[in-house]
Amino acid sequence: MRRTPNTRAKDSDRDDTCQVLDSALADGQLSGEEHRQRVAAATSAPTLGDLQALVSDLQTENAPVQLPDLKRPSPLAGRDGGGWGIRAAVAAVLVLLGVGIGWGLYGNTSSPLSFQSDPGAKADGIPAKVLTPPRQLHSLGGLTGLFEQMRVKFGDAKGYDLTIFEDYASLERPDPTEPRRVLRYSYRGGWDDPSETSASSDARLVDLGAFDIPALVALVRGAPETLGINPTEVKSTHISIEPNSDITAPADSIEIAVYVTPKFGNSGYIEFNGDLTTKRVNYPSP
Repeated sequence: MRRTPNTRAKDSDRDDTCQVLDSALADGQLSGEEHRQRVAAATSAPTLGDLQALVSDLQTENAPVQLPDLKRPSPLAGRDGGGWGIRAAVAAVLVLLGVGIGWGLYGNTSSPLSFQSDPGAKADGIPAKVLTPPRQLHSLGGLTGLFEQMRVKFGDAKGYDLTIFEDYASLERPDPTEPRRVLRYSYRGGWDDPSETSASSDARLVDLGAFDIPALVALVRGAPETLGINPTEVKSTHISIEPNSDITAPADSIEIAVYVTPKFGNSGYIEFNGDLTTKRVNYPSP
């Protein structure tokens, strides 16, 4: 069945959307308040388009369900599927598009209809510059490079929260122009434009890089076996760094949690203080 944003939603569609929102909360994409508001909206959404709007800004590849792609009707088609005039116009556009693409791929002239060689197509001797940003962020080089890029971008490694996945990261820190506002940055080979988010009333600004990187890399690599998870069956691992929740710890100290999710079964996590002493080992539930 062809489903569009205007298609009326079923209860099963609303349930699927709530599962995606639950997964986003668990991944740290949504705060508790954002999750509550969106779930409330999902349970009363009348159309599939309304449900899609609630998850359009989320990363859903790890969600337990995938929502359907919604198709929009072509603006060129009428109720009877379009007449010959429209078909001829579409054919003409396709011909011109083909000419343009062919010229763009293989032409070296100033326009598709020019047959004189373009002097600018001659070799200029400029070599390619290949970018090599850190990608494997749970390695020694990747984790070190991530914090180096934080200091280059922001001048320090401070923030409210940093979540580090294997190939991307998410950072929350204050807006330099308005300290009362919190900005969330996504790292994928570079720091993307920020989005505004909210922080809890007890959020504290701490140095998120105040730990021994090689020692943490070793603990991350041993986390599956520490939690009793077969390393060959690990689906994903991520690191969370935030202010220490221990009320007896210094206000500027951090805590680090390493979460391991297997392909089958339940996930577990290990919590460390900033000096990487163990706070808690939460084994997967049977």
